[in-house]
Amino acid sequence: MPGEVIDRANPPALDSHIPDSVLDLAVQLEKADLSDGDLKSLEDFRRASNYIAAAMIFLCNNTQVERDLTFDDIKPRLLGHWGTCPGLTLIYAHLNYLSRKNDLDLIFVVGPGHGAPSILASLWLEGSLERFYPQYSQTRQGLHNLIATFSTPSGFPSHINAETPGAIHEGGELGYALAVAYGAVMDKPDSIVACVIGDGEAESGPTATSWHAAKYIDPAESGAVLPILHLNGFKISERTIFGCMDKKEITALFTGYGYQPRFVEDLGDIDRDLAASMQWALDEIHKIQKAARSGKPILKPQWPVLILCTPKGWSGPKKVDGEFVEGSFHAHQVPLSAAKKDQHQLEQLQKWLHSYGPADLFTDSGAPIESIKKIIPIDNEKRLGQRVETYKHHEKLRVPDWQNFGVEKGGQESCMKAIGNFMDQVIVENPKSFRIFSPDELVSNKLDGIFKHTGRNFQWDQFSNGRGGRVIEILSEHVCQGFLQGYTLTGRTGVFPSYESFLGIIHTMMVQYSKFTKMAFETTWRGDISSLNYIETSTWTRQEHNGFSHQNPSFIGAVLNLKPSAARVYLPPDANTFLSTIAHCLRSKNYINLMVGSKQPQPVFLSIEEADRHCQAGASVWKFASIDNGLDPDVVLVGIGSELTFEVVVAASVLRRICPSMRVRVINVTDLMILEAESLHPHALAHQDFNALFTADKPIHFNYHGYANELRGLLFGHPNMERVGISSYKEEGSTTTPFDMMLRNGVSRFHVMEAAIRGAAKSNPEVALDMTNTLGWIRHQISKIGEYILETGKDPAGTYDIPKFEGTAFEKGSVWRGNEREHSKEDGFFVN
Repeated sequence: MPGEVIDRANPPALDSHIPDSVLDLAVQLEKADLSDGDLKSLEDFRRASNYIAAAMIFLCNNTQVERDLTFDDIKPRLLGHWGTCPGLTLIYAHLNYLSRKNDLDLIFVVGPGHGAPSILASLWLEGSLERFYPQYSQTRQGLHNLIATFSTPSGFPSHINAETPGAIHEGGELGYALAVAYGAVMDKPDSIVACVIGDGEAESGPTATSWHAAKYIDPAESGAVLPILHLNGFKISERTIFGCMDKKEITALFTGYGYQPRFVEDLGDIDRDLAASMQWALDEIHKIQKAARSGKPILKPQWPVLILCTPKGWSGPKKVDGEFVEGSFHAHQVPLSAAKKDQHQLEQLQKWLHSYGPADLFTDSGAPIESIKKIIPIDNEKRLGQRVETYKHHEKLRVPDWQNFGVEKGGQESCMKAIGNFMDQVIVENPKSFRIFSPDELVSNKLDGIFKHTGRNFQWDQFSNGRGGRVIEILSEHVCQGFLQGYTLTGRTGVFPSYESFLGIIHTMMVQYSKFTKMAFETTWRGDISSLNYIETSTWTRQEHNGFSHQNPSFIGAVLNLKPSAARVYLPPDANTFLSTIAHCLRSKNYINLMVGSKQPQPVFLSIEEADRHCQAGASVWKFASIDNGLDPDVVLVGIGSELTFEVVVAASVLRRICPSMRVRVINVTDLMILEAESLHPHALAHQDFNALFTADKPIHFNYHGYANELRGLLFGHPNMERVGISSYKEEGSTTTPFDMMLRNGVSRFHVMEAAIRGAAKSNPEVALDMTNTLGWIRHQISKIGEYILETGKDPAGTYDIPKFEGTAFEKGSVWRGNEREHSKEDGFFVN
């Protein structure tokens, strides 16, 4: 109590001052009426799993401790985490029992991924390891192989990953399990995902927001998540926040989140308590679902959540060298870390392992005894490690013909508006296998065409409750990413559109996911999955009311750093190429696709047919903007990104007026990965093809949407790259006009013209002869236009007129004539 003096040696119980009326807020239940046989099976399963988990951390020989341990029986490196394992084993045993009893479609998502020993031990007991890895058969040799090779180069790693049967969540980084679990149940009405969250993980920001994920689950169309908060009180070396909260505080918190909390504690009969609690939770889930599916949905249903309280390192050593271990942070990793060289610790390890009675848990052949098998689902497909949707259940998406949504060449269209209409049809044709996850930005990003045939799925108010919807908008990039991962890894397809500047929030989540999919690809038993699809818009190049904080294209680099087999980055220059790109990405499998484009109207440079060919190639010469179709150029100008490409095209138009002797080739690159050196990426151009496109020896100037170092990294390995110049975003910005952003970052048409003149002058004497005067005029334009923008707060009229190219769809555009435009020289764009 406030002001109370606390005896540190004998602290009061956390709930000693809480009135019973408050604790009654938490669900109170009778313990389950388990048969003696079921109770023994649960206890035997837990003893066996805990034995195997502990042995995996320590033993390389004598793996069933049939003689006294020696130092030679101990692994040279002790790796793994013991502290969370007993709690995970308890949960795993009861989930199998619950599934067998109720014939469930149950998936288990494990937040404490470093508890791999207990999960692998449980998978071995239920026979799932043997199904996918014959070397881990349910025999004496198979068990030895599992224990002896754990956390060695020839065995399983110490964290749950894609090699772990049943896993749909990379266990290396904490915070994402709950969002992944909710994504996995969407559009799976019969599916239940049990998700355990460690109390350390519960402190993370992504988890804090993910508690609200239930508010986006329509129980009429989707399954349910059973969250299990595992309170063992400690992280690596400190107490946890939740572990220091009393029942009143936890009950109030989860009631406010919209849950019914139920506490399960180690009070001498935990198996009966947990069995009753899980059955209660399942019954509550079915009650909510039945109401929704009968047309009478419950407004703000109170979903169940279990609060499991067990000591950290439960059933392990109580004390080691005078330090408390069980129930403290000392149990977190390896409780007997000196067992390889300390005789006393070696003896403690032997006593600990013998306490589980391994001789009574395995048959002479090494298989688990029959008592253990009685709680495991009979049907292999129902076992937690063999749920087919966790490893081989890809639902092929029906992708409409994007060409039906194409726009006329020569006009203007927002890339986002075009693909919004396209994705609307994707929703129509895939009503149960396609979703969009967005941080409350769809309308701002001009993707509202999506809403022609669907709505937002939000269940926590009377206006949207019970109405479904294929769009999830929650202002948390972390939760959107978690939803997308869970949805994708259980067979479906999703899209994540976002402001360019804030996709970086989920950088590490995306990397963790890519590690999972890399390892999945290297297994023999996991199947294909849909690609993870990002749309990056509201870019730095077209500012409205946002300033410098909203200017950040760094997510491109994050994707580029991935394994070449996964990374795909596209910067379509117009609406038709973006339509072609997104159709391709939605059909693709096993990639991380990043598509970058503008939401503002942009010139449509390519017809539907031209866009199709251009995207197939990844890059092409834009003959309409080049001199003599790009033959024998003095300089090559390359645009990458819609606005940056527009500046290149305008520069080429002006150059043909002010430098008529210059020969220019204009190229657009839409698939960034073709620029990699030969053999470094599947899309990379061969050296011969690269030289055919960019020439073998002419100066090349890239006008690039992202950061210059990204492009340098891609081009490294090509010969003769000293001829390359790169202009790109360089962290210059403010709340200013779009063209001022081009000027500030050195990527405007004038900067492109300057680079072109300097490059062409190296081989063209006529360009060199006038270079000083021409460059002086260009610098004068930059200065005067900058002054105009500062004075008026707007870009000069005609800045975004489409330039004229005779004999093309752009013949009716503006005619550029040196230092003035034909139809106006009063608007300030060019000055005398």
